[in-house]
Amino acid sequence: MHNAASVSASLGSIGLLRILGVTWSWSLAASLGVYLGTRTWKYFYIAAHTAKRDVAGLCVLLRVKLALWRYMHTGSNVTSMFDQTVRLNPSKPALIYEATGETWSFTQLDALANAVGHWARGQGWVSGDVVAIFMESRPLHVALWLGLAKVGVEAALINFNLRGDSLAHCVAVSAPRAIVFGAELADAVLEIGSSFSQSMEKFCSGDLSAEHPASLGARPLDPMLASVSRHAPSPCVPSKGMNDRLFYIYTSGTTGLPKAAIVVHSRYYRIAAFGYYGFRMRPDDIIYDCLPLYHSAGNIMGVGQCLIHGLTVVVKKKFSASRFWDDCIKHNCTVVQYIGEICRYLLSQPIRPSEKGHKVRLAVGNGLRPSVWEAFTERFRVAQIGEFYGATECNCSIANLDGKVGACGFNSRILPNIYPIRLLRVDEDSMELIRNSRGLCVPCRPGEPGLLVGHINQQDPLRRFDGYANQEATKKKIARNVFKDNDSAYISGDVLVMDEMGYMYFRDRSGDTFRWRGENVSTTEVEGILSNLLAQMDVAVYGVMVPGVEGKAGMAAIADSTRSFDCNSFLKKVQLALPPYARPVFLRLSLCVDMTGTFKIQKTRLQKEGFDPRLTTDQIYFLNSRAAQYELVDEALFNAIMEGRMSL
Repeated sequence: MHNAASVSASLGSIGLLRILGVTWSWSLAASLGVYLGTRTWKYFYIAAHTAKRDVAGLCVLLRVKLALWRYMHTGSNVTSMFDQTVRLNPSKPALIYEATGETWSFTQLDALANAVGHWARGQGWVSGDVVAIFMESRPLHVALWLGLAKVGVEAALINFNLRGDSLAHCVAVSAPRAIVFGAELADAVLEIGSSFSQSMEKFCSGDLSAEHPASLGARPLDPMLASVSRHAPSPCVPSKGMNDRLFYIYTSGTTGLPKAAIVVHSRYYRIAAFGYYGFRMRPDDIIYDCLPLYHSAGNIMGVGQCLIHGLTVVVKKKFSASRFWDDCIKHNCTVVQYIGEICRYLLSQPIRPSEKGHKVRLAVGNGLRPSVWEAFTERFRVAQIGEFYGATECNCSIANLDGKVGACGFNSRILPNIYPIRLLRVDEDSMELIRNSRGLCVPCRPGEPGLLVGHINQQDPLRRFDGYANQEATKKKIARNVFKDNDSAYISGDVLVMDEMGYMYFRDRSGDTFRWRGENVSTTEVEGILSNLLAQMDVAVYGVMVPGVEGKAGMAAIADSTRSFDCNSFLKKVQLALPPYARPVFLRLSLCVDMTGTFKIQKTRLQKEGFDPRLTTDQIYFLNSRAAQYELVDEALFNAIMEGRMSL
């Protein structure tokens, strides 16, 4: 759509103009402008059906943008926003730790954060220094990074599931002055202790067992915090503003080692604020946060509502599908968070009374598969799904504000330049951006899958891209000459598709889609279908190389903890549900499927091992198309496939 047509369409939307208070005569006159400007009623039709949604989105966008402008011009940051929240809600519960039932009021949380600030300053750390935090989710985690931020020290929030080389990498990449870890993770720290620099200090919260202190060389943190002042520390020098670093959050590492994404104060605010205003949260809401606090969903979208907007947040140590609704009833929760496969896990649970006896009206998160969306809302009677798309570091987040089933967000078709994100055409094999004769990228048409990108403007807090601690990793996520000459855009790495009305639907992460028999196979789509066929079992779908065969053959790793999987009964269902090119050529039956700490399926190891039975104790099956059945892959069959003696 060219700009003149876009403007004409926006002016011509009778619904939009009536919402804005324009008279019917002017609305009708403007609608004529649509026809004259676009020479088609299509834009008018789109505008009439999307005006209410677009105006709601524009109001949220302007509200957040104006707030950011005000905070930037008053020298505010996340800690000063929290100070204001404490003044307004001194005795209100801020955090409830579900594991113990302990409740922290806003005043108590602030006091402990102040103590952390004094302790950090007593260690000689100054604004800009980094301290790694490695502990399971609990309120102290929040108090630690918040207290460090009060004196300008930046926290590196380490995934508590990491071990060995991955853990050592994440600690090293942020170059911390110290690491604070929970006693429950002492063994993990001990395992990589030799990789730490001699100057890096170690502090432990909780009780270490007798054999650990000497070998770890860690000092006990809890008595140190108990002995320092609880009054607010003096402001850090130099002071930190909205565009300065707050902390680091690590990417999930589904395709390699995690990267340390830089989170500035403005990014923390914008993620929390878009969630609050976009999904119509309320000051009296109680949020059930069962997501890890080292991740942006749990720590920003969840805890951010507490720190910025004064909501009470229930912190769950670890997600439990069997306890989920009981916990919500116990704490009177009205909002729950999900990510990745959580909703599917809840659906797989036996029916119990608590799943309908709760007060939850809103579920906020990302990664809810369309195949389970309606089943989730109907079974658990949750009125609103607040699905969104976004990565910690991205500048092209979108949100589903009106509950369109399956959509992760939208972009206006009538005013697309208000929020400059685009889906761009890519080469199906290399996933490289396709360019026109001018060297610029080519936008996708509605219905055409493409790579989501966001225009970068470092002067605009909604458009900036702060990247990672590693500059090479940052450069790889930036494309040049995208919309016009000499501009730049953030490359999300994710493939989405937009319909005629501007709703966007997640397809795949770049590299997950593979070609087989001349067709593109969406791993996400196939995973959803297979999981439904298997009563919500964990399923990972990926492509594997077969010598002498074009493309990649589909392979599905299925979690079969009972060892009772019937391959040929499964095949009959697959033949009815999937076209021939999308049916798994190989099956791998595992006790469990690898997941990240945020419930995303990990495929790196599975792809490397392929269908070689010598590399795993899992059973691997091959779809013999001539015999119309799955056959166990032994060494002889494997060699026959590799040598081209077995037809695929």
